[in-house]
Amino acid sequence: MAPIPHIGIIGAGISGLRCADILIQSGARVTILEARDRIGGRVHQSTVGDHVVDLGPNWIHGAGENPIMTIAEETKTVMYDPEGGGHISYSRDGHPINDEVSAKVQDFVWTTIGEAFKYSNHHGKSIPVERSLFDFFCDRVQETNFSDEEKQHCLDACRLWGAYVGDQVDKQSLRFFRLEECVDGSNFVVASTYKRILEHVAKIAVAKADIRLNEPVKSINAPPRNNQSPIQQHTVTVTTATGTSYDFDEVVITCPLGWLKQNTSAFTPALPPRLEQAINNISYGRLEKVYVTFPRAFWHTNNTSTLITATPNTVFAQFLKPSYATHPAHIEWNQEFISLASLPEPHAHPTLLFYTYGESGAEIINRISQHAPSSPEYRESLIETLHPFYSRLPGYSAENPDCVPVALLATQWQKDEFAGNGSYCNFQVGLEEADKDIEVLRSGDGIGPVRGLWFAGEHTAPFVALGTTTGAFWSGERVAEVICRGFGMGEVGRMGVKDDSLPSAGDVS
Repeated sequence: MAPIPHIGIIGAGISGLRCADILIQSGARVTILEARDRIGGRVHQSTVGDHVVDLGPNWIHGAGENPIMTIAEETKTVMYDPEGGGHISYSRDGHPINDEVSAKVQDFVWTTIGEAFKYSNHHGKSIPVERSLFDFFCDRVQETNFSDEEKQHCLDACRLWGAYVGDQVDKQSLRFFRLEECVDGSNFVVASTYKRILEHVAKIAVAKADIRLNEPVKSINAPPRNNQSPIQQHTVTVTTATGTSYDFDEVVITCPLGWLKQNTSAFTPALPPRLEQAINNISYGRLEKVYVTFPRAFWHTNNTSTLITATPNTVFAQFLKPSYATHPAHIEWNQEFISLASLPEPHAHPTLLFYTYGESGAEIINRISQHAPSSPEYRESLIETLHPFYSRLPGYSAENPDCVPVALLATQWQKDEFAGNGSYCNFQVGLEEADKDIEVLRSGDGIGPVRGLWFAGEHTAPFVALGTTTGAFWSGERVAEVICRGFGMGEVGRMGVKDDSLPSAGDVS
C-alpha cells in the first residue's frame, strides 16, 4: 500500500475547511495551519448589543446550483429575500426622492448593470483597458429622455455599485466586468448568520484534521522535485511565526489574495514570474460594514408625506452624494444600508447595516482604528459619521430616545493582516488579461505537480463565483480533487458545480 499522504492546508477559512473535508474523506492525513485563534477566516460572527451578526459575508449570491444554499437549507439556516422590500433614496441635498422617480432610477441602475454584463461579455477584447463601468453608466444615461435632475440621480445611484465590488465604480474595469457576474437566482440575506453553515463545512476538519491555531505562516520552502510525480514524501516545509517547521507532501495555500500580495517573498524558491504577476495584477476590495443598533426600529412607521411612503417593510436606503455630511472633499461619500428589522422573526432586530467601500470605507475605519469598540471615542466617531444619514429617516426625532444608538460595531478588514488588509478580489481599470490572471492563480502556473504547491480561495474560483463564499467553497473542492487524483485516492463528489467550471491544475482552457 502507498503511504498515506500528509497534506498541509494554510488557512482555516471556508476554502481550507472544504479542502480538508474532501481530502480526509478520501483518505489523506491533513494538518491545517491557521494564523488566527479560531477557524472560519472571513466567515465570522460578533455581537452588536444583544444581537449576533456576521462580520464577513452575510449574503448568499445566487440561489441556483449553489452549494452554500444547499448547506443553508440542510442546516435550517434562516434566509431572507429582500426583493420587493421598501426602498428610500435621498438626493444630494438630503431630501427623499419621490417614489416614482426613485423607481425610475433603480430600474435604470439594474437595467444598465445587466447591459454592462452583456456588453463586457460580447466586446471584452475590444474595450479599452482604461474604460470603467462608470463610463458605461454615463453613456447609457445620456441615451435616456430623463430630466437633468433624474440623470444626476441615476449616476449618483450607480456609484453605489461600489458596495458590491468593494471600490469605486470609476475604478471598475468595464472590459472585465463580466467576471463579476454571480450564480443565477435570487440573492438571500443569511438572517440567522453563517454560523451553522460554517459549522457544517468545518465538521469533518474539526473532527479529524490536526488544526494548529495561532500559527501565522512566515516561509514556505518547496524546491522542485527530481521528477514530477506527486507521490514523494515530505517535500514542502512550512515555518510559522512560532518558529515551528512542518513537513508536508503537498501544501494548499488558501490565504486571501491580499495576503499573497504582501507575502510573495515567503516562497522559496520564488514563485514563477507569471504567477507573481497575476497576484499583483488582480485588485483587492475595501468593503466594510457598520452595524448601528437602536432601542426600537423607529424608521418602521406608517407615517406618510407627499414625497414618500414609509412602510413596515422598508428594507433599503441610499444616500446619494450627500452634501450635508462632513467628509473630505476628494472622497466619494455615498452610503447605503439594509434594515435588519425587516428580517423574519425571531432574527429581526432594530439595526441598520451600512455598507461602505473604497476610500470612504478607509476613511471611516481610519477614524476608529485606534479606539477600542467599547470606548466613547469609537462610539462618538461612528455616530458623527452616520448621524447625518439615519437622522433623515421617517420617524426620526432628536428628542426621542429610540433614535439614539445603543450599540455600534464596524468591521476593520483593511486593518487585518490575516485578511490581507481588505475584503475580496475585484477587477479595476488598466487590467489587460484579468481572465488569464485568474486562470494562472487557479492553476498555480503549473507548480503543483513540480513543487507540491496549490492555490485555493475566492480569487481562484470559477468565474461565476469569484469573490464569494460559494467560490471559496468550490475552490477548496477543486484543489482537493486534483490532489486526490495525483495520489490515486478516491474522490468525494462535489456540490453543485459543473465539471467544466473547475479546470484541473495546469488546465486553463
